[in-house]
Amino acid sequence: MALEGTLEADVSTDGRGSKTVQFTFDVTNTGTATVELRFSDAAKAEFIVEDERREVWRYTEGRAFTQLLSAEQIAPGETATYEAEWERPRDGEYTAVAELRAQEATCDARTSFSVTD
Repeated sequence: MALEGTLEADVSTDGRGSKTVQFTFDVTNTGTATVELRFSDAAKAEFIVEDERREVWRYTEGRAFTQLLSAEQIAPGETATYEAEWERPRDGEYTAVAELRAQEATCDARTSFSVTD
C-alpha cells in the first residue's frame, strides 16, 4: 500500500478581523493497486497544531463523531481530500500535522504556517 500525504494551511481573516485556518489534507494512492480505507467513525483524519512541539489545538478534541463503520476506495493515482478548520487561532508560528485515521492504513503530512496581524 503506497499512500502519500500533503497538507496545506490557509489562514484567512473575515471582515470583523476574526482569523481562521483551513486545513486541506490530500492522500494520494501512489501504488498500482486500489486501496480500501476503513474507518470506525466519521472523523477520517486528525489535525493537530503544535507550537514548538507543544500541542495547542486538536481537531477531534471536544467533538463527538458518529460511530459509523465506513469504507472508501482510492484507485491508483487518485487522491482523497480531508478538511478541518481552526477558528480564532492566536498569532504565532505553528506546525500542523494531519494523520489518516483508517483502521489498517497509515498516512500523515506536516506543514509550517504563520498566523499574524
